[in-house]
Amino acid sequence: MQKLVAGIDVGGTTIKIGLFPKEGDPVAFFEVETPKWEKSVHLYEVIRDAIDRKFRELGIPSEALAAAAMGLPGPVTEEGYLPRLVNLGMGESYPAKELEALLHVPCRALNDANAAALGEVFYGSAKGYSNAVMVTLGTGVGGGIVVDGHVLSGNRGIGGEIGHFVVDPDETVSCNCGNKGCLEQYASATGIVRTAVRILASTDVPSELRDRKDLTAKDVLDEAKKGDPVGLEALETFGKYLGIALAHLILTTDPDRVILGGGVSKAGKILIDTVDRYVRQYTHIAVRYGEIVLATLGNDAGAYGAAKAAWEAAESE
Repeated sequence: MQKLVAGIDVGGTTIKIGLFPKEGDPVAFFEVETPKWEKSVHLYEVIRDAIDRKFRELGIPSEALAAAAMGLPGPVTEEGYLPRLVNLGMGESYPAKELEALLHVPCRALNDANAAALGEVFYGSAKGYSNAVMVTLGTGVGGGIVVDGHVLSGNRGIGGEIGHFVVDPDETVSCNCGNKGCLEQYASATGIVRTAVRILASTDVPSELRDRKDLTAKDVLDEAKKGDPVGLEALETFGKYLGIALAHLILTTDPDRVILGGGVSKAGKILIDTVDRYVRQYTHIAVRYGEIVLATLGNDAGAYGAAKAAWEAAESE
Protein backbone atom coordinates (compact mmCIF):
# COMPACT_ATOMS: atom_id res chain seq x y z
CA MET A 1 0.00 0.00 0.00
CA GLN A 2 1.40 3.35 -1.08
CA LYS A 3 1.74 5.76 1.81
CA LEU A 4 0.67 9.41 1.42
CA VAL A 5 0.97 12.58 3.46
CA ALA A 6 -1.36 15.58 3.50
CA GLY A 7 0.23 18.95 2.79
CA ILE A 8 -2.20 21.63 3.97
CA ASP A 9 -2.13 25.38 3.35
CA VAL A 10 -4.64 27.24 5.51
CA GLY A 11 -5.69 30.58 4.05
CA GLY A 12 -8.24 33.14 5.12
CA THR A 13 -10.66 32.09 2.36
CA THR A 14 -9.73 28.54 1.36
CA ILE A 15 -7.72 25.59 2.63
CA LYS A 16 -5.56 23.92 -0.04
CA ILE A 17 -4.76 20.25 0.53
CA GLY A 18 -2.43 18.03 -1.46
CA LEU A 19 -1.95 14.28 -1.02
CA PHE A 20 1.71 13.51 -1.69
CA PRO A 21 3.56 10.21 -2.14
CA LYS A 22 7.20 10.07 -1.06
CA GLU A 23 8.31 10.51 -4.66
CA GLY A 24 6.52 11.95 -7.68
CA ASP A 25 3.57 14.25 -8.22
CA PRO A 26 0.65 14.72 -5.82
CA VAL A 27 -2.08 12.10 -6.07
CA ALA A 28 -4.71 14.80 -5.53
CA PHE A 29 -4.98 18.54 -4.98
CA PHE A 30 -8.22 20.04 -3.68
CA GLU A 31 -9.67 22.98 -1.74
CA VAL A 32 -12.32 23.54 0.91
CA GLU A 33 -13.71 26.75 2.34
CA THR A 34 -12.02 28.05 5.48
CA PRO A 35 -14.52 28.01 8.37
CA LYS A 36 -15.27 31.31 10.07
CA TRP A 37 -16.06 29.97 13.51
CA GLU A 38 -14.24 31.17 16.59
CA LYS A 39 -13.11 27.83 17.99
CA SER A 40 -10.02 26.31 16.39
CA VAL A 41 -11.34 22.76 16.68
CA HIS A 42 -13.82 23.48 13.88
CA LEU A 43 -10.93 24.28 11.53
CA TYR A 44 -9.25 20.94 12.21
CA GLU A 45 -12.51 19.04 11.89
CA VAL A 46 -13.05 20.60 8.45
CA ILE A 47 -9.55 19.49 7.42
CA ARG A 48 -10.07 15.95 8.74
CA ASP A 49 -13.42 15.62 7.01
CA ALA A 50 -12.03 16.92 3.70
CA ILE A 51 -9.15 14.41 3.78
CA ASP A 52 -11.48 11.53 4.72
CA ARG A 53 -13.87 12.49 1.92
CA LYS A 54 -11.09 12.63 -0.69
CA PHE A 55 -9.69 9.25 0.39
CA ARG A 56 -13.14 7.71 -0.05
CA GLU A 57 -13.56 9.35 -3.48
CA LEU A 58 -10.21 7.94 -4.62
CA GLY A 59 -10.83 4.52 -3.08
CA ILE A 60 -7.71 4.82 -0.91
CA PRO A 61 -7.80 3.17 2.53
CA SER A 62 -7.49 5.61 5.43
CA GLU A 63 -4.48 3.64 6.68
CA ALA A 64 -2.52 5.01 3.73
CA LEU A 65 -2.23 8.40 5.43
CA ALA A 66 1.21 8.51 7.04
CA ALA A 67 1.28 12.10 8.37
CA ALA A 68 0.00 15.63 7.83
CA ALA A 69 1.33 19.16 8.19
CA MET A 70 -0.24 22.61 7.99
CA GLY A 71 1.03 25.99 6.87
CA LEU A 72 -0.80 28.60 8.97
CA PRO A 73 -1.00 32.40 8.59
CA GLY A 74 0.69 33.17 11.91
CA PRO A 75 3.92 32.60 13.86
CA VAL A 76 4.55 28.98 14.89
CA THR A 77 7.43 28.03 17.18
CA GLU A 78 9.54 24.92 16.68
CA GLU A 79 7.59 23.36 19.55
CA GLY A 80 4.38 23.90 17.56
CA TYR A 81 2.96 26.72 19.68
CA LEU A 82 0.78 29.25 17.86
CA PRO A 83 0.13 32.49 19.81
CA ARG A 84 -2.83 33.51 17.63
CA LEU A 85 -4.38 33.48 14.18
CA VAL A 86 -5.75 36.99 13.85
CA ASN A 87 -7.38 36.53 10.44
CA LEU A 88 -9.26 33.43 11.62
CA GLY A 89 -10.23 34.78 15.04
CA MET A 90 -8.29 32.05 16.85
CA GLY A 91 -6.30 32.38 20.06
CA GLU A 92 -3.27 30.48 21.30
CA SER A 93 -3.09 26.78 20.57
CA TYR A 94 -0.95 23.83 19.52
CA PRO A 95 -2.42 23.19 16.04
CA ALA A 96 -0.46 20.03 15.24
CA LYS A 97 -1.58 18.35 18.47
CA GLU A 98 -5.21 19.24 17.77
CA LEU A 99 -5.08 17.86 14.22
CA GLU A 100 -3.15 14.80 15.38
CA ALA A 101 -5.94 13.96 17.83
CA LEU A 102 -8.39 13.87 14.90
CA LEU A 103 -6.27 12.18 12.21
CA HIS A 104 -4.36 9.78 14.51
CA VAL A 105 -1.14 10.24 12.54
CA PRO A 106 1.94 12.42 13.22
CA CYS A 107 1.22 16.09 12.43
CA ARG A 108 3.23 19.29 12.25
CA ALA A 109 2.44 22.99 11.93
CA LEU A 110 4.51 25.84 10.52
CA ASN A 111 4.08 29.40 9.34
CA ASP A 112 2.59 29.61 5.83
CA ALA A 113 5.41 31.75 4.40
CA ASN A 114 7.96 29.30 5.80
CA ALA A 115 5.98 26.46 4.25
CA ALA A 116 6.06 28.22 0.87
CA ALA A 117 9.83 28.67 1.14
CA LEU A 118 10.26 24.99 2.01
CA GLY A 119 8.09 24.05 -0.96
CA GLU A 120 10.16 26.11 -3.40
CA VAL A 121 13.39 24.63 -2.04
CA PHE A 122 12.37 20.99 -2.30
CA TYR A 123 9.95 21.05 -5.24
CA GLY A 124 10.26 24.39 -7.04
CA SER A 125 12.66 27.11 -8.12
CA ALA A 126 15.42 26.18 -5.64
CA LYS A 127 15.16 22.40 -6.00
CA GLY A 128 18.57 20.82 -5.59
CA TYR A 129 19.76 23.47 -3.14
CA SER A 130 19.53 23.52 0.65
CA ASN A 131 19.82 27.23 1.47
CA ALA A 132 17.36 29.84 0.26
CA VAL A 133 15.52 33.01 1.13
CA MET A 134 12.00 33.51 -0.19
CA VAL A 135 10.12 36.81 -0.22
CA THR A 136 6.41 36.77 -1.01
CA LEU A 137 5.24 40.06 -2.51
CA GLY A 138 1.49 40.37 -2.28
CA THR A 139 -0.94 42.55 -0.36
CA GLY A 140 1.76 42.41 2.31
CA VAL A 141 5.31 41.09 2.30
CA GLY A 142 6.04 37.67 3.77
CA GLY A 143 9.23 35.71 3.97
CA GLY A 144 10.82 32.40 4.72
CA ILE A 145 14.43 31.36 5.34
CA VAL A 146 15.66 27.83 4.74
CA VAL A 147 19.11 26.89 6.08
CA ASP A 148 20.59 23.44 5.44
CA GLY A 149 17.15 22.24 4.34
CA HIS A 150 15.40 23.40 7.51
CA VAL A 151 13.10 26.36 8.06
CA LEU A 152 14.46 29.03 10.37
CA SER A 153 11.47 29.78 12.59
CA GLY A 154 13.28 31.17 15.63
CA ASN A 155 12.48 31.31 19.32
CA ARG A 156 8.96 32.75 18.96
CA GLY A 157 8.15 31.66 15.43
CA ILE A 158 8.79 35.05 13.84
CA GLY A 159 11.97 34.12 11.97
CA GLY A 160 11.68 35.31 8.37
CA GLU A 161 9.36 38.27 9.04
CA ILE A 162 11.10 40.09 6.21
CA GLY A 163 8.19 42.43 5.55
CA HIS A 164 8.83 44.24 8.80
CA PHE A 165 12.51 44.95 8.32
CA VAL A 166 12.85 48.72 8.76
CA VAL A 167 14.42 49.94 5.53
CA ASP A 168 13.59 53.66 5.81
CA PRO A 169 13.93 55.04 9.36
CA ASP A 170 12.87 58.49 8.11
CA GLU A 171 9.38 57.32 7.13
CA THR A 172 6.62 59.30 8.89
CA VAL A 173 3.64 57.05 8.07
CA SER A 174 3.01 53.97 10.20
CA CYS A 175 2.96 50.43 8.86
CA ASN A 176 0.06 48.14 9.81
CA CYS A 177 2.35 46.65 12.46
CA GLY A 178 2.68 50.06 14.14
CA ASN A 179 6.30 50.68 13.16
CA LYS A 180 7.44 53.11 10.48
CA GLY A 181 9.53 52.45 7.38
CA CYS A 182 8.89 48.70 7.06
CA LEU A 183 9.72 46.95 3.79
CA GLU A 184 6.03 46.10 3.41
CA GLN A 185 5.28 49.82 3.00
CA TYR A 186 7.29 49.88 -0.25
CA ALA A 187 7.54 46.35 -1.69
CA SER A 188 3.97 45.09 -1.31
CA ALA A 189 1.28 45.64 -3.93
CA THR A 190 -0.30 48.28 -1.72
CA GLY A 191 3.12 49.82 -1.09
CA ILE A 192 3.86 50.17 -4.80
CA VAL A 193 0.55 51.97 -5.32
CA ARG A 194 1.25 54.17 -2.30
CA THR A 195 4.64 55.14 -3.74
CA ALA A 196 3.14 55.95 -7.14
CA VAL A 197 0.43 58.12 -5.54
CA ARG A 198 3.09 60.00 -3.58
CA ILE A 199 5.09 60.66 -6.74
CA LEU A 200 2.03 61.80 -8.67
CA ALA A 201 1.16 64.21 -5.86
CA SER A 202 4.65 65.70 -5.78
CA THR A 203 5.20 66.30 -9.50
CA ASP A 204 3.29 67.36 -12.59
CA VAL A 205 5.30 65.12 -14.93
CA PRO A 206 3.07 63.55 -17.62
CA SER A 207 2.10 59.98 -16.76
CA GLU A 208 -0.40 57.41 -17.93
CA LEU A 209 -1.01 56.71 -14.25
CA ARG A 210 -2.30 60.19 -13.54
CA ASP A 211 -6.02 60.27 -12.78
CA ARG A 212 -6.20 56.48 -13.23
CA LYS A 213 -9.12 55.18 -11.19
CA ASP A 214 -8.56 52.21 -8.84
CA LEU A 215 -4.80 52.24 -9.44
CA THR A 216 -3.14 48.84 -8.92
CA ALA A 217 0.45 47.64 -8.57
CA LYS A 218 0.05 45.88 -11.92
CA ASP A 219 -0.86 49.22 -13.53
CA VAL A 220 2.26 50.84 -12.09
CA LEU A 221 4.61 48.04 -13.16
CA ASP A 222 3.01 47.66 -16.60
CA GLU A 223 3.55 51.38 -17.24
CA ALA A 224 7.12 51.12 -15.93
CA LYS A 225 7.79 48.50 -18.61
CA LYS A 226 6.58 51.04 -21.20
CA GLY A 227 8.91 53.73 -19.85
CA ASP A 228 6.36 55.79 -17.94
CA PRO A 229 8.40 58.15 -15.66
CA VAL A 230 6.18 57.71 -12.60
CA GLY A 231 6.04 53.94 -13.05
CA LEU A 232 9.82 53.80 -13.38
CA GLU A 233 10.39 55.93 -10.28
CA ALA A 234 8.00 53.75 -8.27
CA LEU A 235 9.84 50.66 -9.54
CA GLU A 236 13.18 52.17 -8.48
CA THR A 237 11.82 52.85 -4.98
CA PHE A 238 10.58 49.27 -4.79
CA GLY A 239 13.94 47.92 -5.98
CA LYS A 240 15.95 50.08 -3.61
CA TYR A 241 14.17 49.05 -0.43
CA LEU A 242 13.80 45.39 -1.35
CA GLY A 243 17.47 45.46 -2.36
CA ILE A 244 18.46 46.77 1.09
CA ALA A 245 16.47 44.03 2.83
CA LEU A 246 17.83 41.26 0.60
CA ALA A 247 21.41 42.49 0.99
CA HIS A 248 21.08 42.12 4.76
CA LEU A 249 19.62 38.64 4.38
CA ILE A 250 22.29 37.58 1.90
CA LEU A 251 25.10 38.74 4.17
CA THR A 252 23.46 36.91 7.08
CA THR A 253 22.45 33.59 5.51
CA ASP A 254 24.51 33.34 2.26
CA PRO A 255 21.70 31.56 0.35
CA ASP A 256 22.03 29.50 -2.82
CA ARG A 257 18.91 31.16 -4.21
CA VAL A 258 16.81 34.24 -3.47
CA ILE A 259 13.21 33.54 -4.50
CA LEU A 260 10.60 36.18 -5.26
CA GLY A 261 6.98 35.03 -5.19
CA GLY A 262 3.50 36.47 -4.79
CA GLY A 263 1.35 38.48 -7.19
CA VAL A 264 3.83 41.35 -7.60
CA SER A 265 6.53 38.95 -8.81
CA LYS A 266 4.46 38.30 -11.94
CA ALA A 267 5.99 41.51 -13.34
CA GLY A 268 8.95 39.25 -14.11
CA LYS A 269 12.31 40.27 -15.54
CA ILE A 270 12.06 44.03 -14.98
CA LEU A 271 11.49 43.32 -11.30
CA ILE A 272 14.40 40.89 -11.03
CA ASP A 273 16.78 43.20 -12.89
CA THR A 274 15.92 46.23 -10.74
CA VAL A 275 16.22 44.38 -7.44
CA ASP A 276 19.44 42.66 -8.52
CA ARG A 277 21.03 46.02 -9.36
CA TYR A 278 20.32 47.35 -5.88
CA VAL A 279 21.39 44.13 -4.15
CA ARG A 280 24.76 44.42 -5.91
CA GLN A 281 25.02 48.04 -4.77
CA TYR A 282 24.35 47.17 -1.13
CA THR A 283 26.37 43.95 -1.00
CA HIS A 284 30.15 43.90 -0.75
CA ILE A 285 31.77 43.58 -4.18
CA ALA A 286 33.59 40.41 -3.12
CA VAL A 287 30.40 38.59 -2.17
CA ARG A 288 28.96 36.30 -4.84
CA TYR A 289 25.39 35.80 -3.71
CA GLY A 290 22.85 33.29 -4.97
CA GLU A 291 20.83 34.04 -8.08
CA ILE A 292 17.55 35.91 -7.68
CA VAL A 293 14.80 33.80 -9.26
CA LEU A 294 11.03 33.78 -9.55
CA ALA A 295 8.97 31.24 -7.61
CA THR A 296 7.53 28.46 -9.76
CA LEU A 297 4.90 26.77 -7.57
CA GLY A 298 2.56 29.76 -7.32
CA ASN A 299 -0.21 29.50 -4.74
CA ASP A 300 0.50 25.79 -4.25
CA ALA A 301 3.94 26.34 -2.68
CA GLY A 302 2.61 26.26 0.88
CA ALA A 303 0.96 22.87 0.44
CA TYR A 304 4.15 21.47 -1.12
CA GLY A 305 6.23 22.76 1.78
CA ALA A 306 3.77 21.38 4.30
CA ALA A 307 4.06 17.99 2.57
CA LYS A 308 7.82 18.09 3.07
CA ALA A 309 7.29 18.80 6.78
CA ALA A 310 4.72 15.98 6.94
CA TRP A 311 7.17 13.45 5.49
CA GLU A 312 9.74 14.55 8.08
CA ALA A 313 7.12 13.93 10.77
CA ALA A 314 6.27 10.49 9.35
CA GLU A 315 9.89 9.43 9.16
CA SER A 316 10.74 10.63 12.66
CA GLU A 317 8.26 8.23 14.24
